Amino acid sequence: MVDIVIEAEAWEAHGVPELAERAARNTLAHLGLPEDAEIALLATDDARIAVLNADFRAKEAATNVLSWPAGDLSAEEPGGFPAHPVADFPGEPAFLGDIALAFETCAREAEAAQRPFEAHVTHLVVHGVLHLLGYDHICDKDALLMERLEVEILGELGFPDPY
Repeated sequence: MVDIVIEAEAWEAHGVPELAERAARNTLAHLGLPEDAEIALLATDDARIAVLNADFRAKEAATNVLSWPAGDLSAEEPGGFPAHPVADFPGEPAFLGDIALAFETCAREAEAAQRPFEAHVTHLVVHGVLHLLGYDHICDKDALLMERLEVEILGELGFPDPY
């Protein structure tokens, strides 16, 4: 379900394919969505994600995670639930979109928060998948919903509340 391109070698030692697959599947299952959806994930470094962040968000800095939904599933009302993804072709899984993770930023944040790297990256993948599904944190109602879902999903995966 998660097609991963490892662009930065530092990711190789951290089992990101299995970690991302588990996080994505559990996020979809928690929301009652089919687990056969497809996601593309780029495991990259700060230099590359800074370019992507500048190109797509006009922010000249590295960030931990970026996501590009394949479609707009956003809820119509703040704090509401987004629409369910639909496959482009009958019988095929829905393509949800792309996620990119930056190794150095993820590692720095995990260390600063005194959290295991695996827990932090799992949180970021869950966060990215929720964005692909139309969840956001622009207004307070949406942020509370998204954070609650993240805490619930991470708890099901055996990770503590990151907030």
